[in-house]
Parts: sequence; structure tokens; C-alpha cells
Amino acid sequence: MHIDVLTLFPEMISGVFDASILKKAQQNEKFSYNLVNFRDYSTNKHMKVDDYPYGGGAGMVLTPQPVFDAVDAVISVKQTKPRVILMSPQGEPYNQQKAEELSQEDHLVFICGHYEGYDERIREHLVTDEISIGDYVLTGGELAAAVVIDSIVRLLPDVLGNKASAPKDSFSTGLLEHPHYTRPADFRGMKVPDILLSGDHAKIAEWRRIESLKRTCERRQDLIDEQDLSDEAKQILGKK
Repeated sequence: MHIDVLTLFPEMISGVFDASILKKAQQNEKFSYNLVNFRDYSTNKHMKVDDYPYGGGAGMVLTPQPVFDAVDAVISVKQTKPRVILMSPQGEPYNQQKAEELSQEDHLVFICGHYEGYDERIREHLVTDEISIGDYVLTGGELAAAVVIDSIVRLLPDVLGNKASAPKDSFSTGLLEHPHYTRPADFRGMKVPDILLSGDHAKIAEWRRIESLKRTCERRQDLIDEQDLSDEAKQILGKK
């Protein structure tokens, strides 16, 4: 996978790529990236990338020319037809299923905006996906793009050390993940559940399944409502 990030502030996102799992993924050639300052593509003599909105109003709006030209440039280098992703609080709410979908792509282009917003022609004629990471507004799209990119790259083959990790993540199964414990078995009088020390893998798997159901019911009833629960699961949750 190759990822291009169009941003006015590359320094806001470069550190994310050069640390932890993402750094290792690059070193192991699982993905590559390029940070593109789309101000470099402005044809304005002052290198401006924004202007006042037609019709008046507060703030400045990103003009289409630098963004369109920057996307054209990265596409011409890779000779691909990428997914072009606009980070915006008005976009589709992001979730694990979207991360899994995007992880199947060979080329992704992220557009990170600033100021009051984007010229609508960018939305209408350039992007393929508009994504929001929550119902709040950030100063720019870089932090949101970093969140999305991290969630995608970790799903690429052989990026995580344990292949079983990602499929069992919260939301991948439609439920929240079960509780985890590690050594010591007794810490300040707080003990690990006996079942996890039993060595009975079938019973441990059943305990984890039940705890996953209970945790999801307690914390995310909306996820439970989306499940086609078996009679057994309904009984566990007291819904029968």
C-alpha cells in the first residue's frame, strides 16, 4: 500500500509515521507514504491556498486549484486510481469496518484541510470518501488522518506481530473485546479470574465470549441491538 497525505503542515503528521508499528511497517516494506504540501501547487503569486467565501461569512475557504493539482500529481506518479479521502466532521462516521475496507486498497490519498472548510467542488468532483472521526471540530485534518491511517496500516498483512490480534479486536467481531489479565495472578489482593489459570482452553474461550457479550451490553447497547443474538446469548444477557 502507498499513502499520500496532502497537508499544509507536514510536521503535524510526520512523527506518527516514524514511530512504533507504522515505522516498523515501513522498514518491512508493508507500506510507503509521502507527505505533500499542497501549497507547493498553488499558482497564486503569494502561494495562497484559501480565499473569502462567496456570499460572505466568517473564515477562509480552501480553493480547489492547489488541491486538484496536488492530487493529479500524486496520481500521475503512481499511475493508479486511488481512493481519495477527505477528512471532515461532516463525513461518514469512521468505524472498524471502514478501516478493514480501506486496508484492501493499494493507494490511498488523504486530504487534510484547515480554515473554514473546502470549496464544495473538491467534495463533489475529487474525493471518493469523506470521513469523520467524531462529532467535533479540530483545527485541521492531520490528527484525524493520522488516526485513520494507523487503524488501516495495522490491518495490513504481517504488520502486527500476532496474526490473530486484529481479527479479535473490539468492533471487528461486532462486540467489544473481553477483559485481559497478565502476571502477577494476585496484585494487591486483586486476583485474576480462576478460569484463566485453569489451562482449560475451551472453558477460557467460553468465558471470554460471555465477558465480551456482557461488556458490550454494559457499555455499547447500540452494538448489541445490531446483533442477531442466539437464545443462549439472550439468556446470558437476561434478555429472554
